[in-house]
Amino acid sequence: MPVLFIGHGSPMNAIEDNPFSRSLVRLAQDLPRPRAILCVSAHWQTADTRVTGGPHPRTIHDFGGFPQELYDIRYPAPGDPELAGRVADLVGGMVDDSSGFDHGSWAVIRRMYPEADIPMIELSLDARASTAEHHELGHLLAPLRDDGVLIVGSGNIVHNLMAIRWEDGAPYPWAVEFDEWVRDRLLAADDQALIGYMSLGDTARHAHPTNEHYLPLLYAVALRREGEPLSFFHEGIEMGSLSMRGVRIG
Repeated sequence: MPVLFIGHGSPMNAIEDNPFSRSLVRLAQDLPRPRAILCVSAHWQTADTRVTGGPHPRTIHDFGGFPQELYDIRYPAPGDPELAGRVADLVGGMVDDSSGFDHGSWAVIRRMYPEADIPMIELSLDARASTAEHHELGHLLAPLRDDGVLIVGSGNIVHNLMAIRWEDGAPYPWAVEFDEWVRDRLLAADDQALIGYMSLGDTARHAHPTNEHYLPLLYAVALRREGEPLSFFHEGIEMGSLSMRGVRIG
C-alpha cells in the first residue's frame, strides 16, 4: 500500500467543499482499496505509545467554536482489535480500548471513504519521545504495508495557530520557507535533515511552536522504501501559517 501524510488544517474541511477536500476525494479514487487504515494523528498525544483497540471507536469532537453541523458528524468506521494488538506488538506499545477517533483522523478519512466501511485504528504520539524515536517507530510499521494497511500521518508541515491571519491569509515568509525546505528534503529523501528540522532555528520555531503536527510526517517518511516515488497531491498555505501540503509515497 502507499503511505500518506495529510495536512489536515481546520476541522471545517470535514464539511466544506473546497480544493483540499476535493483533493482527498480524488486521492482515494486513485489508491488501491485498503484492508484497514492506521492513522497517526497530531491530536492524540500520550505519555507512552497507544493504539485504539475497541471494536466501535467513538467520534471525538476535540475542538470548539464551530458550527453545530460539525459536532453532529459521526464517523462510525469499525475498529480492528486484532490489528491493534499487532501494531502494539510491533511498536512496543499498549492497546487502549477506551479512546476513539479524533478529528485528525475522521475529518480527513471521511472525505476519502465516506461510507465508513473500512476498519480504522489510531496510533498515539508519545509526547516524551524524540523526533528520531518517532521516525524509528515509523520504520517498525513497515510490515503492515504488505498486508493492505493504508498508513496515514495527519498533521501539518507548518502549524502555528497563534499567527493565523484571518483577514487576507497571506502566507508568512517563514511559513513559505519552511514548507519549501520540507518539500525539498522530501524529494531528496533526506530523512536525517527532516528529523533534525530544528536546525532551521527561528524558521522552525515559527513553523512549529510545538511539534505534534510535524511528528506524523516522520512516520510517513520512515516508511519510504529505496527508490520509491514521492509526490504531492495538494499544496498551499492557508491563513498565513497552515501548510496544507499532502504527501503520497508509493
